[in-house]
Amino acid sequence: MTISYNSQYQPSGEIRPFRIRVPQEELDGLMERLDRSRLPELPDTGWERGVPLTYLAELQDYWRRSYDWRKHESKLNELPQYVTTIDGQNIHFLHIPSAEPNAIPLMLIHGWPGSFVEFLDVIEPLTAPSKGDREAGIPPFHLIIPSIPGFGYSIPLKEPGWTPARIAGAFLQLMDRLGYARFGVQGGDSGAFIAPEMGKQAPERVIGVHVNALLTFPSGEDGEFEGLTEEEQQRLARLESFNDGYLQIQSKSPQTLAYGLHDSPVGQLAWIAEIFKKWTHPEGELPEASIDRNRLLTNISLYWFTGTSGSSAQIYYESMNDPMAWAPKERGTVPTGVLVAKSHDTAIRRFAEREHRIIHWTERGDGGHFYAMEQPLRFAEDVQRFFKSVL
Repeated sequence: MTISYNSQYQPSGEIRPFRIRVPQEELDGLMERLDRSRLPELPDTGWERGVPLTYLAELQDYWRRSYDWRKHESKLNELPQYVTTIDGQNIHFLHIPSAEPNAIPLMLIHGWPGSFVEFLDVIEPLTAPSKGDREAGIPPFHLIIPSIPGFGYSIPLKEPGWTPARIAGAFLQLMDRLGYARFGVQGGDSGAFIAPEMGKQAPERVIGVHVNALLTFPSGEDGEFEGLTEEEQQRLARLESFNDGYLQIQSKSPQTLAYGLHDSPVGQLAWIAEIFKKWTHPEGELPEASIDRNRLLTNISLYWFTGTSGSSAQIYYESMNDPMAWAPKERGTVPTGVLVAKSHDTAIRRFAEREHRIIHWTERGDGGHFYAMEQPLRFAEDVQRFFKSVL
């Protein structure tokens, strides 16, 4: 079957090239703040109470003395970046066309505490599959990788009300401006809410939705727990018992949190490093066991230089306080694929089936919440297999 991806829509609206250039005085200011950081005296414990002092002090020293922002800034600027304004909001995005003329447009959507940096290592395998993969029917992709409003360079956040549904609508408009009539969407974490919403708002345009780090919830129906496997019961218990301190603060007092993180790079460092420690695999190791330390610090540096500790947290407040988010919804009709990291994810298929038209379900014992960063080749492979099945 031949699908036309760009015959119905033509590019519109102002799209401007963008380059990252942190002023030297801001970089110097970060170094000065790191030099003057005031670390507290704390008991010598492990991670059960949060980030250990010894680990944080060592990571702070590496950020100050070994990490080279200019080097990584230059690498990011090798990728084609753009900004546009949609619904009054600045939207930053990467647009990386494949050399293959019949490539499928695919939007990749990050979550918190991530950024577009999550997808750097999947760009090449998704845009340029090998000759053998192409002969086996593996599709190439044109990649569109936006920064969620309030994250990265999709700033400043102009006003409240940027719910996942509103973000989905803005991203659909972005695809309009790029001239893509039909396309796929992939998302993890917050992206796992935004991507399916795009499919519900425009099912005639979205050919498929692939998600990871999907959350599924019981409905309260009688008998819904009957027949759950032992592993599914463990996932349900994990959902009910995980440390949601970050969630409670960001969904209830995101602005109060912002004052501390915006003013203290070590505070920002600890806030994000703890999440990467908890959500990467293996959980018993440091996050650097699965994600390069420089990549982790590039992600954290983006939060610092863009000043988005508070604006990025707003998505939790909006999600928790949006009555439409909790209202009963019709089941999505767009073909959906789910990638489950068994070590960390809580998704249960029978619960997911209530909201999504699941045609592809993969469970893997490697990788964690940040699967595209931790296992980029296997992430790309699952995305490719799913979209091959819907063509």
